[in-house]
Amino acid sequence: MGAHPTPSDFEARTNATYDALMWALSRPGLPRDLPSAGQSGIIETLIDRECAVYCEDPAMAEIAARTGAAMAPPEDADHLFLSQPPARLAGLRQGSDMYPEGGATLVIPTRFGSGRHLGLTGPGVGGQVLCRLPDIPHSFWADRARVMRYPMGFEIFLIDGAQVIGIPRTTVVEVL
Repeated sequence: MGAHPTPSDFEARTNATYDALMWALSRPGLPRDLPSAGQSGIIETLIDRECAVYCEDPAMAEIAARTGAAMAPPEDADHLFLSQPPARLAGLRQGSDMYPEGGATLVIPTRFGSGRHLGLTGPGVGGQVLCRLPDIPHSFWADRARVMRYPMGFEIFLIDGAQVIGIPRTTVVEVL
């Protein structure tokens, strides 16, 4: 019988967080459980010293700084940990035609389940997925549609406690 290493609690938690984030992006609009609430677990999972990070919350900036990541203004950041949707999306990194994956990742806290419906379509969505996100203004989705040009754009993770919804750059969001 072969021996294999046992993951530490940190490794198990960050692996579970990564799995939840990737699942959320592959099934846009459907909530997925995270092993812990809030943005700190996502910072521990996604951020390292090769990342440029913007954090609105000083406590999250402190956690990101411990990873060795460079702190950057929003327009230069790979990952943005926000307290609310940004007023302007036009200046954020969106990658390029050759490297669309170079777009920023936005992590925004919100609540799920009330307000007007949003209809999500695109890859990973069978037909249309409906979701309700009352804290995200409808103007945010209009601004997103206006500034993004396929294949470029940015990924969005919406966090409600210990749940996440992923909105990849390929997903079309319509306010219904």
